[in-house]
Amino acid sequence: MRDAIADAAGARREDLVLEVGAGVGTLTIALASRAGRVVAVELDRDLLPALREVTRESANVEIVEGDILRLDVTGDIVAGNIPYNLTGALIRKLLDRPSRPQRLSLVVQKEVAERWTAPKGASLATVAVQVFAEAKIVFTIPASDFEPAPRVDSALVVLEVRPKPAVEVDDLDAFFRFVEETFQFRRKQLGGVLARKGFRGLAELGIDPARRPQTLSLSEWEAIYRAVKS
Repeated sequence: MRDAIADAAGARREDLVLEVGAGVGTLTIALASRAGRVVAVELDRDLLPALREVTRESANVEIVEGDILRLDVTGDIVAGNIPYNLTGALIRKLLDRPSRPQRLSLVVQKEVAERWTAPKGASLATVAVQVFAEAKIVFTIPASDFEPAPRVDSALVVLEVRPKPAVEVDDLDAFFRFVEETFQFRRKQLGGVLARKGFRGLAELGIDPARRPQTLSLSEWEAIYRAVKS
C-alpha cells in the first residue's frame, strides 16, 4: 500500500515533494527513494522522534515541525494522508496561489474523494478543486487497512494541476463567493435562488431555471457568474 501511494505521486529525481502529515515516516521513506528532495511536515511532537529516527539516513529529507496551514512551504508534488477537517483549507492554500504544485497525491475520506471527482459541480468542494485541477480516484482503501481503523473508508486521489484555472473570470475570490452563496440554497431551483440577486436570465444562457446548483458544470458556473455580474 505504501509503495502504491508513493508511486501514484509520480515523483522524479528532479522533484521536490512536500509531504503533509508525515507521521512516523512510513510514506516519507518511500517518497525519499523516488524524489530529489522531501520536505516532511508534521505537527504532532510525539511523532517527531520516530520520524527523525526513520529518516536519519535519508540525506534528502528535511523535517519541518508545524501546522501546514500556517507554513509558507510548497513543492512540485504534494503527498500525504489528509485529515477530513483539513481538506478544504489545505486545497485552497495549495492551489489558490501563483506557485501551484504540479500534482497532489492525497489520501482522503472516500466521501471527499467522490466530491472532488464528481462529473458535475456536486458541491463547493467539487468546483473549488476542479477549477484548479483534474481529479481522479486511483483506488479506495478500506478502513480496516488502517491502525487504528477510522469509521469510514478512504481513497487515494491524484489531482493533476492545470496550467491555468478552468474558468476565465475577473476575480476568482468573487467567483468562489458566488458559488458558495448559491450552494447555501442547494435544494432550491436555480431560477428562484438567482432571482434573489435580481437575475432572471438563465433561459437566455440555455440553462433550465428548474435545475439545482449541484447539476451545473464548470462552464455553466462561469457563464452564470459572468451574466450575474454584468
